[in-house]
Amino acid sequence: MKTILVLLLVAAAWAGGYGYGRWYARPKPAGPKTLYYVDRMHPAYKSDKPGIAPDCGMKLEPVYADQAPAAHERASEMPPGTVQISAEKQQLIGVAYGIAEFTAGSRTIRAVGKVAFDETRIARVHTKVEGWIDQVFVDFTGKLVEKGQPLFTLYSPEMLATQQEYLLALRAKEVMQHSAIEGMPDYSASLLEAARKRLALWDLSEAQFEEIARRKEPLKNITVYSPIAGYVTARNAFPNQKIMPDTDLYTIVDLSKVWVMADLFEYEAPLVKMGEAATVTLAYYPGKALRGWVNYIQPQVDPVTRTLKVRLELDNPENLLKPEMFADVVFQVVQASRLTVPSSAVLDSGRVKTVFVDHGEGRLEPVYVETGERLGDRVEILKGLKAGDRVVTSGNFLIDSESQLKSAAAGMSHQH
Repeated sequence: MKTILVLLLVAAAWAGGYGYGRWYARPKPAGPKTLYYVDRMHPAYKSDKPGIAPDCGMKLEPVYADQAPAAHERASEMPPGTVQISAEKQQLIGVAYGIAEFTAGSRTIRAVGKVAFDETRIARVHTKVEGWIDQVFVDFTGKLVEKGQPLFTLYSPEMLATQQEYLLALRAKEVMQHSAIEGMPDYSASLLEAARKRLALWDLSEAQFEEIARRKEPLKNITVYSPIAGYVTARNAFPNQKIMPDTDLYTIVDLSKVWVMADLFEYEAPLVKMGEAATVTLAYYPGKALRGWVNYIQPQVDPVTRTLKVRLELDNPENLLKPEMFADVVFQVVQASRLTVPSSAVLDSGRVKTVFVDHGEGRLEPVYVETGERLGDRVEILKGLKAGDRVVTSGNFLIDSESQLKSAAAGMSHQH
């Protein structure tokens, strides 16, 4: 009886344990299969075992069979050198971005200039007849004279004789105008006109003709007047001096307008055009800015200084600009729209220039570019980028190091 009872208890315990295991202890479903392990910083590196990446010290992360094409797979399809950096690490190393875009603006070109005479406003005083100077009214260099101001008086025997001929012709015309002889009035008029023209060619003024006619006698000494207003820069007229028609007596310069000759480097010369405006400042007159315009560009470059001379014309009403003064010249050149990036985005190794382009999800691709002019804090991109590209402007030195390390490792076909 006892034996039967024991057997029944054993059977009941087995049945209870079997039912619990069947209904309450079901095995957990198996997880997704692990394909391999990768380094998120270098997705091309794979390993069939977990561990630490030997090149950067980061923990390898598993890749499962049921995952969709992930960032590491997409990054492995990018060109060599592409790196993937998480947002947290980008923030840690201070990564910032800028945009490649078309920008238009102006460029400032600075040059040193020297004030010079306006050569179209220089007058040289000569007489067209031989003679002797009697009186001198402008007797020192540097004197300011007005147009029509007396300079000196001249005695010329030839001019005196021509004045007498003019007076005779004048009297003959008065006598012959009622002559009954045919043609005499016209003949006397032609003699008078010839004498008058000869004196006019010697620069006798209309007022002097009237004075001769009023006095009815020749002027012994003829006064010579200044042809323009300006400063006397050279004087060679002295009392009792004999002069010839080729004698330089005075040089007078009008300084109401002057030139400034600015030196531009040859790479800047194509940016400055005829009619371009410029601002001229003087070291000895701080705060005073004068406006000038380019009216001539020299056709050749100086072989020694490699500069090109550009001539500006300026109004000089207060005579602030004096010949041989140095001046600072600033050109504000307007430039056409062109593709640019922040200058900090370009890494220049001397041989190549690199910009890192953001492709999203932390993928940064190194792109070789060709650059043009520098425009303020931006630089022109001639080749390699397109408008709208998002580029790295800060932290790119660290990214470049990581990119070169990846490229070197990939070149050695390194496997974890």
